Amino acid sequence: MKFTVDQHALADGVNWVSRSLSTRPIMTALLGIVIEANNGEVFLSGSDLETSSKAHFTAEIHENGKVLVPGRLLAEISRSLPNKPVTVQLDGSRVLVTSGSAKFTLPTLTLNDYPSLPELPETTGVIESDLFAQAVAQVAIAAGRDDSLPTLTGIHVEINQDKITLAATDRYRLAVRELQWQATQPNLEVAALLRARTLAEAAKSLTGTKNVSLSFAASSTHDRLAGFKTDGKAMTSRMLDGTFPPYRHLLPQEVTTTAIVEVAPFLDSVRRVALVTDKTVPLRLNFKESSLELEAGAGEEAQATEALEITLNGEPITIAFNPTFLVDGLQAVGTHFVQISFTGSNKPAILSGKNERDGAVIDNYRYLLMPMRYAS
Repeated sequence: MKFTVDQHALADGVNWVSRSLSTRPIMTALLGIVIEANNGEVFLSGSDLETSSKAHFTAEIHENGKVLVPGRLLAEISRSLPNKPVTVQLDGSRVLVTSGSAKFTLPTLTLNDYPSLPELPETTGVIESDLFAQAVAQVAIAAGRDDSLPTLTGIHVEINQDKITLAATDRYRLAVRELQWQATQPNLEVAALLRARTLAEAAKSLTGTKNVSLSFAASSTHDRLAGFKTDGKAMTSRMLDGTFPPYRHLLPQEVTTTAIVEVAPFLDSVRRVALVTDKTVPLRLNFKESSLELEAGAGEEAQATEALEITLNGEPITIAFNPTFLVDGLQAVGTHFVQISFTGSNKPAILSGKNERDGAVIDNYRYLLMPMRYAS
């Protein structure tokens, strides 16, 4: 095997595939990336058996062949090479990587031990890659990190014809995003639970191309696979077992108070006042007629206060939040203003975006935040 390719194309493909490599694989072969040169193209693949990634790009093929090399090492080398043509060549049991005066020699792994990787299910629909990445990022922040509760580490994907609803929760907050897409089948209804970390990394890496194709295996199959595909890149991931908790009833229908706050100064204030707290100490927010007072700390501990101008509709309200979760939500709305909707000081609040203070609420994204108890 021997081929020559542009450094950027090699690094881009290797970085994509290396995302599916496990740090503790059940077999040594899964530490590797398969490189296959054939008919003017190079094909790369990697897997941890739960997630599998493939990439391909055109190259000048001098000799067809197939080899398995340590994946993370190849990824680091590919990123560090100078911006010059790269030649990759199998020499006995070693692989030589040359770019300009830079030369690397990699060991090979046993290709016969490498498992067969699953194929992408049939395409279910198509969506703009940048829109998909933004929506997934908005929701993934609310997913749980505790692997002992695997259902909460996922993003629930619900497809109803031309609408996708993404949802994630760690029990302390809930993020829901709705968006339109182009379904390839009429009357399509799909529900899937995918690893938030995997979905977020895949969606982010697929930006830069116009569209991404989503694939979901039919419920009648045993594969339980979801797939993502764009120009030259593809990934399959096994769906999580378990049932995502029902969440729609948590989104309040009747609101007693709304506050409209400019996001940038609000974020700065939250971060400053929260300096005297930790993750277990609530940040108190006192919403009055035209001002918001932020407070943290009590008694003999360090304390901080700050005030902001706001627009309040309804009764004044005092509530407390985890400051880290509040910052996550304010960043996720992605707009100049945020509308916070309340039904009570001991009930969840909803954050929604607004481009202008007096403009319409952008209701396709909602970030629900549970209040914390605080010492009065």
